[in-house]
Amino acid sequence: QVQLVESGGGLVLPGASLRLSCVASGYTFSNYAMGWFRQAPGKEREFVAAVGAYGVRSYAASVKGRFTISRDNAENTLYLQMNSLKLEDTAVYYCAKSPRFYSGTYNYEYDYWGQGTQVTVSS
Repeated sequence: QVQLVESGGGLVLPGASLRLSCVASGYTFSNYAMGWFRQAPGKEREFVAAVGAYGVRSYAASVKGRFTISRDNAENTLYLQMNSLKLEDTAVYYCAKSPRFYSGTYNYEYDYWGQGTQVTVSS
């Protein structure tokens, strides 16, 4: 069965960096788009970044220029490099699998989700 397992979250100061990882199993990772979403307390889950099966990337405006999504198909792993972290980046971060080769920006465009990893940016 499909499994997505995130790691790499933590507590950091503003301006710091973190790299999140998501290891996928149970399907042919390279065939499908993948995405990162996040959910802050009291808010809805929102799109962060996505990468298609052919490497096309997209970002939310709030993270563009600071975050980089990448994938290693040989390792079945999705990454999110987060630089210049801000207080408002605090959230639980989820990776998600798309049922298509191209990525989307809406929750309903993804069919499997990881359990999430907490990122807290605090001074």
